[in-house]
Amino acid sequence: MVNDSILTKSLGYVSSTFSHFLTNLIVAVIILLVGFIVGRLVGKLVYKMLHEFELNKVIEKVGIKFNLEDILKYFVTYLIYFVAIIWALSELGLSTIILNTLLIAVIVIIIVAIILGIKDFIPNAFAGLSISKKGLIREGDTIKINGLQGRVKKINLAETEVITKGKDIIIVPNVNLKKQSVIVRKKR
Repeated sequence: MVNDSILTKSLGYVSSTFSHFLTNLIVAVIILLVGFIVGRLVGKLVYKMLHEFELNKVIEKVGIKFNLEDILKYFVTYLIYFVAIIWALSELGLSTIILNTLLIAVIVIIIVAIILGIKDFIPNAFAGLSISKKGLIREGDTIKINGLQGRVKKINLAETEVITKGKDIIIVPNVNLKKQSVIVRKKR
């Protein structure tokens, strides 16, 4: 009789624990599904709103070619995904260890992405500022670099557009204009 009682209590405990875990697992899966759906919908909504305001065109008028609409869309989408994942892990009771690990991984990925994103931009931006400030090259000047010759159409922060006689557009990073030999014929 005592053995039956222990066995019954043990099975009841295992059944209760498994039932509780299964319930939490189902809730976690539902949270993930809803989070991913909401993330996609909100990301598309953010993109449409920013596209209505023509954010990329506004930024391009300033002289920066940067697809900020897509970047913000993906940022919002993945932020919602991240929150859904953390919430689902919390339902499973795994939030503390995995949250800290995920947080560190996300921070490292963001830092690496920023470094990779600006490694070419910063030298080109400084070269562009130097070219503009010193007036070394101006729009309308004819330049020759690396055997290619053309008229300077536009000087941005990071690059310079040059049109050849054949009407081809060459994009020259500003750092190349500072580091390489350039023949400049000023417009008259």
